[in-house]
Amino acid sequence: MRGTLVNLNVNPCKMCMPMGAVTAFYGIKKCMSILHGSQGCSTYIRRHMATHYNEPVDIASSSLTEEGTVYGGEQNLMKGLKNLIAIYEPEVIAVETTCLAETIGEDIERIIDKFYEENTAYQGIEIIPVPSAGYAGTQFEGYMKALYQLVKKVTVPTNKHEKINVVTSLLSPADTRYLKELLDSFSLDYILLPDLSDNLDGVYKPQYEKLPSKGTDIKEVKIMSGSRFTIELSSFTNSNPSVAEYLYDTYGVPYKKCNLPVSLRDNDSLLKLLAALSGMPIPDKLKEDKGRFLDAMVDAHKYNGEARVAVYGEPDFVYSTVRLCVENGIMPILAATGSKCGSFKEMLKVEIQEVADSYFIEEYRILNDVDFQTIEEYSRELEVNVLIGNSDGRRISEKLNIGLVRRSFPIHDRVGGQRLRTIGYSGALSFLDDISNVILSKKETSFRETLYEKYYKGRMDKKDTKSSVLNRKGADQSMVIEVSEAEKTIAEKTATHPCFNCGANDYARMHLPIAPKCNISCNYCVRKYDCPNESRPGVTTQVLNPKEAFIKYKEVKKRVPNLSVIGIAGPGDALANFDEVKETLQLIREQDKNVTFCLSTNGLMLPQYATDLVELGVSHVTITMNAVDPVIGGKIYKYVNFMGVNYFGEAAAAILLSNQLTGIKMLALKGIVCKVNIVMIKGINDTHIPEVVKKVKELGGSITNIMQLIPVKDSVFEDLPLVSNQEIMAMRKRCGETMKQMYHCKQCRADAIGTLGNDVSFEFNACHKTEGINQSGASSENKENNFQVAVATKSGMLVDQHFGQVSEFYVYEYLNGAAIFKERRSIEKYCTGEEECDAKEDKITTIMKVIGDCDAVIAMRIGEAPKTKLMNKGIQVFITYDRIEDSVKKAASQLSKFRLQKH
Repeated sequence: MRGTLVNLNVNPCKMCMPMGAVTAFYGIKKCMSILHGSQGCSTYIRRHMATHYNEPVDIASSSLTEEGTVYGGEQNLMKGLKNLIAIYEPEVIAVETTCLAETIGEDIERIIDKFYEENTAYQGIEIIPVPSAGYAGTQFEGYMKALYQLVKKVTVPTNKHEKINVVTSLLSPADTRYLKELLDSFSLDYILLPDLSDNLDGVYKPQYEKLPSKGTDIKEVKIMSGSRFTIELSSFTNSNPSVAEYLYDTYGVPYKKCNLPVSLRDNDSLLKLLAALSGMPIPDKLKEDKGRFLDAMVDAHKYNGEARVAVYGEPDFVYSTVRLCVENGIMPILAATGSKCGSFKEMLKVEIQEVADSYFIEEYRILNDVDFQTIEEYSRELEVNVLIGNSDGRRISEKLNIGLVRRSFPIHDRVGGQRLRTIGYSGALSFLDDISNVILSKKETSFRETLYEKYYKGRMDKKDTKSSVLNRKGADQSMVIEVSEAEKTIAEKTATHPCFNCGANDYARMHLPIAPKCNISCNYCVRKYDCPNESRPGVTTQVLNPKEAFIKYKEVKKRVPNLSVIGIAGPGDALANFDEVKETLQLIREQDKNVTFCLSTNGLMLPQYATDLVELGVSHVTITMNAVDPVIGGKIYKYVNFMGVNYFGEAAAAILLSNQLTGIKMLALKGIVCKVNIVMIKGINDTHIPEVVKKVKELGGSITNIMQLIPVKDSVFEDLPLVSNQEIMAMRKRCGETMKQMYHCKQCRADAIGTLGNDVSFEFNACHKTEGINQSGASSENKENNFQVAVATKSGMLVDQHFGQVSEFYVYEYLNGAAIFKERRSIEKYCTGEEECDAKEDKITTIMKVIGDCDAVIAMRIGEAPKTKLMNKGIQVFITYDRIEDSVKKAASQLSKFRLQKH
């Protein structure tokens, strides 16, 4: 039974396979389709097509009933073919099967052969069998298979001629008309398959035509075998039957597959191909169209950066639309198709990743075989603000109040779906305008309400709240007033907080190391506050008192203009040092009324200080909570010091957990944004984390951050195996189904300063040089033993990155026996793909300039070519996978030996 199970579809994001087959054959001149199945199938397809195209659509049916289902539908189909020929007099008949016919095993090719044998007068009519069970694919697969079956059935060897074949994916009639005009502009003689331009968007005629009078003539299809070239406008025929490949394999017709020409680059590519085939230059009219499109891209760019779009529909439509979006700075946060398309995710990821990186967006979705319920869920979770696709997405649009750009098939709630353009420079321009206008419309229709809520109604509500508090005996007045205050500014503060919003990477934060004391002992931690050279994330080179912290804040504020957040993250626990925290925040608040306050805590003292935090103006709190089961917690914590008494084992874990749960709930009720950090410890809590995340959501937490265990020397867990990045990401993905996950955490130091991508704390550290060294002239012995090392690291904790994939080096000094973090240096990746391999020489030269003052490079792996070049420049190379500090010390030891050997 297991192999027969499939995912439940709720409101499928697809049409059935016969729908696509019928659409394809509507582009064939004097062709009629007959569905071998029940009457309802043809009615369903007619209704969808007639409503979208606003044209009469005729589809015959073999009208299988219970009798045909049990005994076979041969007689029904034979009789249906006779009636169809008598009434419509077609030149081509397409016989498409349905779910019912395929399930009972109808052999339509045999039935058609028998029909020819018994009706010799009809042998001049081409009857094309198309197996198209609804459960075997979507309208996309049905469309592609119909074209393939047609060409395979009717083409015959013929003399070579000068025509070219143009085979298209699903296009609107308007797009098909444009494509014909484009081919004509190059004076090309072509066979277009199919041609929907007139049959599904015709001119007004007083008299009804029973058969499509326009479209691709079957005589033209027959001679496609002799064409000099085939252009196939589809990106996904590798996993579907390909007309171009069939003509090449059978008749030797050369071909090229092209993406639908929606994006700028795909339009450029198609025009270059047509120019080459025709021997003509690109017409001036098309150059003007391109210039106008480029101008429109510039016009719209200031709005497009705000778009987080969900694109859904057939694979070719989604892929071409995504390529248009990424060219224009539009983030496709969700790309979805109802088809099962093998290369869909891989191809889309290549497109989306680049723009995601530019916006520092770590979470987006590419979905195969999806339904609209899933699209709705992810649209809500990923904060989609534009939908692009057919009108079946209108319910999501209405429910989530998201603007919908209608394209593709079907469009039932608007007139003119058949006349919508997407291809060509002019079609893409119109498409881009529609996307930009959705963003602009939202802004124009909501800005008054936003301003009212922010500057007027919020104040009135605050006055009303105060009044109601004064009239309620026994009410917690401070709590009610402060909740109103927090609700007014919480969204703004979160928007500019880089640790709580992955889109706030341009804003800087400053961690003040004013909290040395800690009230719990974790088995993965060793407290070394008095060690100024300990440079792993989470600690500091210096502990400040409140006045020193205030002076340093003022200096940083002058030199870091984008500073938006002041945080207290240790090196101990903020609430175990509450007097220092309170004094520091009060001093800064007097100076700066708008800066965001946040702090990190283990949560032990949260219930005691929650109200005080609100009064101080703290808006964001991070709590480290590794378990919601005291048995598991007892394995993580050595002891807890609560109210002066040490508790051990499960008793300690139970006290800590109780206060964490109470504290998070109190903060959430007061409007504080709560982030919960969870250290993933293999063999301890790694399978328990989903329970922690579930509890955080119940308490009102906003986000959880699942972190890798840092193996600290001399700690209880120093020898525990690390969870891999793949395991971390899998757990985040799993827990992301419960609540929002943080993907961009840098596990910062307690004295970090700057943006997440550029820590400049070293520039402000007056004590970064170790005491005992004579600054004016250190001894020659010490100078001989001082080194500077460039480290390839992704995590900032371990040497865990390949040299070729480094985008920035961590530079460390080895000074007087200690490894001291100095700075980060950005660098161009040495290896970015095969297409750029020829430029490696220039890149390694650039790298030499960036780290030329270093004595060594430490990396997890490095190729022989860059290794040789570095060593020729006198830069030693060390390969390891270890903690950075330990690696630097080991490298320094080896470098000292090298120096001794030289002397």
